[in-house]
Amino acid sequence: MDDCMAITLLRHGMTKENQKSAYIGWTDSPLSEQGKSDVKRMHEYFPEMDMVFSSDLKRCLETAALAFPNQLVQCLAEIREIHFGAWEGKTYAELQHLPSYRHWIDHPFRSRPDGGESFEAFCRRIQDGFTEIRRQIIATDAKETAIVTHGGVIRYLLSILLDQNTPFFQWHIPYGGGYRLCWTKDSFRRDENCMLLQEVPTTENQRG
Repeated sequence: MDDCMAITLLRHGMTKENQKSAYIGWTDSPLSEQGKSDVKRMHEYFPEMDMVFSSDLKRCLETAALAFPNQLVQCLAEIREIHFGAWEGKTYAELQHLPSYRHWIDHPFRSRPDGGESFEAFCRRIQDGFTEIRRQIIATDAKETAIVTHGGVIRYLLSILLDQNTPFFQWHIPYGGGYRLCWTKDSFRRDENCMLLQEVPTTENQRG
């Protein structure tokens, strides 16, 4: 329908660090070969986008280029994953002995990684990034927009764009997966919650 518009929130493909379950918030890791292969098969599922936004990290930029070939991609550092500080590149097994890590696991919304970013600062940054995306969507009257970003970012955006109370960590967002959110143009301009949520088809094996 001409009155409708949509935003596709897409998580980047798999990296080698993801395969090891390492924390890589701001670590600039590229996609693994498996990640590239999975993402290459995804672009057939998407309509042509009017606008494509991406985190400025390699794993997202590579995902955007493969999922939306021949389309201009706008980079936004504001939609990076949370910064894990001294824990970047490390796994649970390497961190579990640290009291600060155990405290963060128990209270992720009230504490921060050692040398990293608080959840409050993370949310504020993502909100700033989405405000700019929203401004551009309205200014250009875009009907189809893609945002290629990270799991934590997508969870936060879902929490502010949907009229439901799903706990933050209960959203299942596989690598190369995500959600398509739909509005009428008027409801989006009024900053209302989305009217329809659809899961993005994925070729990823649902691991991680």
